[in-house]
Amino acid sequence: MKKLKRSSRLVDMTYFLLQNPQQLISLSHFSERYGSAKSSISEDLAIIKDIFESERMGYLMTEPGVSGGIRYEPALSAGQAHALVDKLCSRLEDPERLLPGGYLYMMDVLGQPGLMNQVGRLFAGIYRGKHIDVVMTMATKGIPLAYAVASYLDVPVSIVRRDHRITEGSVVSINYVSGSAKRIQTMSLARRSIPAGSRVLIVDDFMKGGGTAKGMSELLTEVNAHLVDIAVLVEADTKERLIDDYISLVQLAEVNEQTNQIKASPGNFKHYLAD
Repeated sequence: MKKLKRSSRLVDMTYFLLQNPQQLISLSHFSERYGSAKSSISEDLAIIKDIFESERMGYLMTEPGVSGGIRYEPALSAGQAHALVDKLCSRLEDPERLLPGGYLYMMDVLGQPGLMNQVGRLFAGIYRGKHIDVVMTMATKGIPLAYAVASYLDVPVSIVRRDHRITEGSVVSINYVSGSAKRIQTMSLARRSIPAGSRVLIVDDFMKGGGTAKGMSELLTEVNAHLVDIAVLVEADTKERLIDDYISLVQLAEVNEQTNQIKASPGNFKHYLAD
């Protein structure tokens, strides 16, 4: 890259960091990229760090030593998080999305990349510093959300399926009780998708009884992996829950099929925000 003026260098450096979250970037990389002294690069990074933190764009963390460098960790401020969740609640209260059984049509929400990217950044901020190795989800509706979260954590996605696919090689399967339908179902996980000892974040787009999330957590024990937490986009307000520990963004406070009314409120995420 040709030598840039400082203003141009700051723009390019900021863009590079935003495109490479969680990756440790050495000062030498930037020094060689811009043909600038490391002292100048350090001054530039100090400016970017101040902007990131003052505008709540995330954190720029420094690791000292020969193998050290700088790492961008995405996050949302408390105000930005609440604004995002309020937006989700408003959209989910549309009575036209009510489906039989108290479920909601959510593919328009899950299928919107920009919105899911914001949700992914919010969850990445909540789980900042938790040393997550893999994001796990259930096929198929949770996949867009899982990839959004994983992209900001810079980790792979492992997909649990209800049917075995020969292209996935050896799998481990378990039977689990569906929390909503109260029936026995089967889920399978490719053994190669989660290395033994991995720290795993389960991502669920909609949780009613919690049977699917509980089943996925039990699958982790079969592959010698460890559950960090369960991140839920929308949870139904129910007393019959098979899991207790999870973080949700939205709670369906009321779903009335007779009156066609939906009331959505913020979930428990607010207790886990950094600021």
